[in-house]
Amino acid sequence: MADDALPEADRIEGVAHPRETLHLLGQATAEAAFLDAYRRGKLHHAWLITGPLGVGKATLAWRIARFLLSQPADPGGMFAADPPDSLDTPADHPVTRRMMALAEPGLFLLRRAWDDKKKVLKTVITVDEARKLKDFFALSAPGGGQRVVIVDSADEMNTNAANAILKLLEEPPARCTLLLVSHAPSRLLPTIRSRCRTLRCAPLAPPDLATALAHSGEPIETPEALGELAAGSVGEALRLLHLDGLKLYSTLARLVGGAPDMDRPALLALAGTMTGRAAAERLDLTLRLLDTLLARLARTGAGLPPAIDILRGERDMLHRLAPNPDAARTWADLQQSLSARSAHARAVNLDPSALILDMGLTINQTAARILRRTEAP
Repeated sequence: MADDALPEADRIEGVAHPRETLHLLGQATAEAAFLDAYRRGKLHHAWLITGPLGVGKATLAWRIARFLLSQPADPGGMFAADPPDSLDTPADHPVTRRMMALAEPGLFLLRRAWDDKKKVLKTVITVDEARKLKDFFALSAPGGGQRVVIVDSADEMNTNAANAILKLLEEPPARCTLLLVSHAPSRLLPTIRSRCRTLRCAPLAPPDLATALAHSGEPIETPEALGELAAGSVGEALRLLHLDGLKLYSTLARLVGGAPDMDRPALLALAGTMTGRAAAERLDLTLRLLDTLLARLARTGAGLPPAIDILRGERDMLHRLAPNPDAARTWADLQQSLSARSAHARAVNLDPSALILDMGLTINQTAARILRRTEAP
């Protein structure tokens, strides 16, 4: 398979790659923090870009990389132009065009590689990929300017790769900026975190999320419900669209809403759709949506019901099954328990349909206990 036809570990199917997205919504604070450091000549050599999945962290990393690599190596002294007031780089700039084609010599992208023997993407970033940085830095920077490394995502580095990056952070090459994208920075080595300056990307506010989805060109019939289920994440919203996530959440909510008399045939039918290699994404989404539903139950019982119903009548269902703080604790405990159970089941390759069936029955039994306690005199 030609290199340009290989799957990309940092691309969501059906969605533009972050390097192809020239504009970023909802992260003005993070952009301003980086730009301020650049304008004051206080540019740190390493930046840890954190935040939930799909809120624009990788897009911000590519914007910063384009910006840095398009700045002149010699600012021009007393006759220099005014400092830049945004991270925007024109679409027709040579750096933009080269980065679109992954042909920019000043950029190194560290991500999970293609396993040519197994014909799949590797599950981690290996030390072999990280060691390629040595060759990258052995070359002179184009025009004596900046060099940029994007690690997407740093969470996927194995121990040896993380140690290789740590060594680079401890002894950074001149005129080099490292951009580490991380969805879960607490999992990184503390020594890596301590050597980076953090840029935090927040979930998008509803207007920004709606605008971002409109720019994606996707037809959206229920933007508020989609935004609520995606928790302010454009990437998650697009995944939900492509996998029919709102319909799947509705199916799960109807099943849970029927507890403690859950529709067993419907549960069996849902479990039966989880088998086979092609159903892996559906299983992953189902587990995430079940986790979301349990979290909404727990918050409702704790007096923090959702502001927006994802489907009609959802709030009434949540209040019925989580009427008080005791129920909230029960649902929160179950959320943690089922999350651990699903992680173990997937690690040992348990039959996915059996996993979903077991989780559904456990939720049904939990609802029965809660309602018995609630109805007891």
